[in-house]
Amino acid sequence: MPPSDRIRDYAGQGATTVAAHRARRRLRADQARQLADLLRQQLLAGGFPDGTLPHETTLAADYRATRNTVRQALDLLRAEGLVERQPGVGTVVVGRKYPHGLDRLMGLAETLHEHGRVTNEVRTMGPAPAPAPVAERLRVPAGADVLYIERLRRLNGIPLSLDLTYIPLDIGTALLGADLENTDVFRLIEAITGRRLGHAEITLEAVNADAHSAAVLEAPRGAAVLMLDRLTHLADGRPVDLEFIRFRGDRITMSGLLHRSL
Repeated sequence: MPPSDRIRDYAGQGATTVAAHRARRRLRADQARQLADLLRQQLLAGGFPDGTLPHETTLAADYRATRNTVRQALDLLRAEGLVERQPGVGTVVVGRKYPHGLDRLMGLAETLHEHGRVTNEVRTMGPAPAPAPVAERLRVPAGADVLYIERLRRLNGIPLSLDLTYIPLDIGTALLGADLENTDVFRLIEAITGRRLGHAEITLEAVNADAHSAAVLEAPRGAAVLMLDRLTHLADGRPVDLEFIRFRGDRITMSGLLHRSL
């Protein structure tokens, strides 16, 4: 075989070896992600009541995975702040996420009452001209004053969400003297209007925390937060509460019950 052919043949074998190695690494990364998803679900559902995950060898046997795959999966959970490796103990649960349902219209304190006390730090509150998109969605005249509220909401003292709220002023004026620190706005609106809330339109997306939001939520700048855009209506259909809520994504999970309609 001519030298040039031998060089090409050797180079081809090397390329095949590199490609195979990369394929194995991709496969292990995929398997690690799959395992991390399963372990995360168990963790959030309280599947490790003593707060310690099984040994890596046990996890490898239970999930038919290699030790390297298990370690990689645990590294993913560690990066999320959910677990830590403690010498002499093993992998322990250090983080917790709280469930927020999307199939019932409730305030945050109502939603999380089983998990502790929700308090609100009112950072800004007062009448302000409604920006055009706000006026349109609340069905008030363009430029009309609405009540603007910015609140930092904590669960058991831990920052959970930053809420920006717009309320028509005929309802909002009565909120100025209300106990917003300890009471959900939903309850206050129902008390003021004497009517029940009816429904809400929601949009949920992930956004990067801006410098202000990150500082208030005590989160890393640029960290992903869950943004909930919610327009709430009274039972008669009138829109009365427009909120932009930034949740710390590492402290909340969103869930709901969906039905298929044909």
